[in-house]
Amino acid sequence: MADAPGEGTGISQVDVPPATGSRPRLEDWFGQALSLSRIFVIVPVIVLVLSALSSFAYGTYVFINSVTGIVDDRQLKHGNLGFLLLLTDLFLVGATLMIAAFGLYELFIGRIRGRLVLPGWLRMNDLNDLKARVISMIILVAAVTFVDAVIESRDGLDTLYVGAGIALVIAALTGFLHFGRTDGNNR
Repeated sequence: MADAPGEGTGISQVDVPPATGSRPRLEDWFGQALSLSRIFVIVPVIVLVLSALSSFAYGTYVFINSVTGIVDDRQLKHGNLGFLLLLTDLFLVGATLMIAAFGLYELFIGRIRGRLVLPGWLRMNDLNDLKARVISMIILVAAVTFVDAVIESRDGLDTLYVGAGIALVIAALTGFLHFGRTDGNNR
């Protein structure tokens, strides 16, 4: 009795691809090209890293150029606090850009490996992880910006309007974080 196709060879009938000739099918080629196109995400990753480094460098530059004035004038003024909040904003924006760069790289290109691995909270498993981290940082930056506006403000009504606007944005972002998950799992 003759063996069935693949029998005795260790290959099941399911493992044998259908005969399509020696040329790859157009769908296979397009699928491979589309899969390889994800490497272009490296461009925004590089731009985000450079932007983050620029934010860190600018914050450092502002600090170095302004610290002598603060040291010379030892009186605590609201401008000094605003300066520190400006630095906080610059560094938080830089950190947010870095988080976005790490997330895009991990989601589209691959896991970051090496001697210095990312901490667990910085690993992105899906787009929801990236959105949650970036939105959380945006909320933090908005809160720091509001405190800076309170310190610099001379008009209480304007401060109220700024605070209401920032509160509305924070509430919307928080709602989006809580209800906006696409996989149905609310945190």
